[in-house]
Amino acid sequence: MRLYLTYFSKYDIICRMENKSILDTIIDNTIKEEAAVLDSSVILENFFSALREKERDVLVSRFGLEKNRRVTLEAIGKQYQLTRERIRQIETSAIAKIKKHEQFAEYVASLKHIVTSLLEEHGGIMEEQYLIENLSHLSSLAKSEQSVDLDVLRNHYDFVLLKLLADEFDHVKENSHYDNLWKVKFASIEHIREVLEYLLQKLQELERVLTTEEIITLLKESEVYARHEEKFSASNNFDISPVIQNKRYKENYDFINEHKALYSLLRSAKGVEQNKFGQWGLKHWPEVTPKTINHKIYLVMKQTGKPLHFKEIAAHINDIAFDHKKANPATVHNELILDDKYILIGRGIYALKEWGYDNGTVADVVAQVLRETNAPLSKEEIIERVLAKRLVKPATIGLALMNREQFVREENGYTLRTSQA
Repeated sequence: MRLYLTYFSKYDIICRMENKSILDTIIDNTIKEEAAVLDSSVILENFFSALREKERDVLVSRFGLEKNRRVTLEAIGKQYQLTRERIRQIETSAIAKIKKHEQFAEYVASLKHIVTSLLEEHGGIMEEQYLIENLSHLSSLAKSEQSVDLDVLRNHYDFVLLKLLADEFDHVKENSHYDNLWKVKFASIEHIREVLEYLLQKLQELERVLTTEEIITLLKESEVYARHEEKFSASNNFDISPVIQNKRYKENYDFINEHKALYSLLRSAKGVEQNKFGQWGLKHWPEVTPKTINHKIYLVMKQTGKPLHFKEIAAHINDIAFDHKKANPATVHNELILDDKYILIGRGIYALKEWGYDNGTVADVVAQVLRETNAPLSKEEIIERVLAKRLVKPATIGLALMNREQFVREENGYTLRTSQA
């Protein structure tokens, strides 16, 4: 414990000497040990040092502080042969004992400053899970040489915020407009409902998904934003890109960093969600939250932007993991066969009809090409245009052109027989 307190004192001294905030120093990470102030394992070890073993076990089990599994009061009661109410009393007593620890205020002082800095970076208000993600990221800096269970880290900070720092900040319960929020004391939230109602209305009108940059720009250009612009002013010292980065898509991190307050508001919006490809829309839209296998197929193909074999589509769906359900290649193939928005363009290879592909045999596609052109085309020109619609061998197209009942070879190219035109 003394080692941690030494770091703690040294940390504050460095911040004062360099006239830097605690958050700035952690982010710079110029002295690695300074990040220990946010090492959640160390924080909890200090908090729990005054507890009896049973009190510690109850808190650890109830809040998933060692394993990402929260145990119910009933289950803990059965373990100790105690009633549910008695376990609740032990939990309440243990938290009260932590808060009465003679060094409690000293332990939480820097943590309180860090949470305050994060909130102020986002206009004073953050959605609960987004705040916890940021704290977990900063905590992981102190564990760079250790394996980190991010889910357990999130549980640590959920516990710290709700049970140990709740008196220092305002916890705003979710409603029909936004999810649970944390905010600095006295920060106004009246504007949130108005902005989010405007956002829902615009998305309903647009009926399409937007990138993060597009949706923030949409809000910035609105009259409702102009009325509350001062409430979205915030500093831009903390780069949130490591917190929000995703392997499947890239965001405009500079833009988001400049508009953290609006981004934080977006994260809190009820009924609005970001899909697996980084696009925002109404949560019930299939393109945002695909529920059926057909929805998933369409979204994967649209985002990939190119024809795919049905086995590839199934693999993409399983890799993305929209939910706990696994996609079977045979099931995917059946959906592709039965829905006319998917076009078979090769052996097991499908494209979206909206990309300009048509159903039919190779000869049918050749005929359609000639109808669209309404002029003779050379064999090479026909092959080029058909290959844009079908993944077949050029020889197969040449074979189709030999059908004299459909096509006529003239001096300047091929045309359709009059009966086929």
